[in-house]
Amino acid sequence: MTTALKLLAAILPHVAFDGWSDGAFVAAADDCSMPIEEARAVCPRGAADLAVLFHTEGDAAMVAALQSADLSEMRFRDKVALAVRLRLDAVTDKEAVRRGSALFALPHMAPVGAKLIWGTADAIWTALEDTSEDVNYYTKRATLSAVYGAVVLFWLGDDTDDGQATTDFIDRRIENVMQFETFKAAINNNPLTKPFAGALGRLTSHIKAPSAAPDDLPGSWNTPR
Repeated sequence: MTTALKLLAAILPHVAFDGWSDGAFVAAADDCSMPIEEARAVCPRGAADLAVLFHTEGDAAMVAALQSADLSEMRFRDKVALAVRLRLDAVTDKEAVRRGSALFALPHMAPVGAKLIWGTADAIWTALEDTSEDVNYYTKRATLSAVYGAVVLFWLGDDTDDGQATTDFIDRRIENVMQFETFKAAINNNPLTKPFAGALGRLTSHIKAPSAAPDDLPGSWNTPR
């Protein structure tokens, strides 16, 4: 287990009471018998870095569960719904997510939170072997990001024992996405709207999916592990 993961395991009991705060971070370092200077060298942003790590570890667990699931007989919408459900199942501490939602709602952390949700949507589409290389790459992830964000908020307020209310909510939101995709297809195939769709397609034809790039460029911030 890496130093960052040790700190993450140590901070979770404190997050329930103190949130993803500096006090919780100091307590986690103390629990690990780690000098605070060493802990800050691993996590320069302190608890915020551990909150990010908590989220990305959940994404990794979701991808692993999705890859081991039998999806052969499932409709695509059901695959997406399963992925969202598996992402929630990967959460080891619901209160940590609740506290994280408060952290990433702060103005200076909102871009980080948005990036994390986008990362979850991207992880789902990548695990489901999405091959989009044009503007659809972005629209799929943007739509699923909105769905996932709404699902998390609903799930945080779902007190049912079996989580069926959340499952039903996921199904409704995925159905909304599929209705939107059907609407897009109808516009592209309707003789009245096809010229407009074609013009829009030509306008967006230069938008391409991002290619692999180094993650250590100036200005980037890598999650400690």
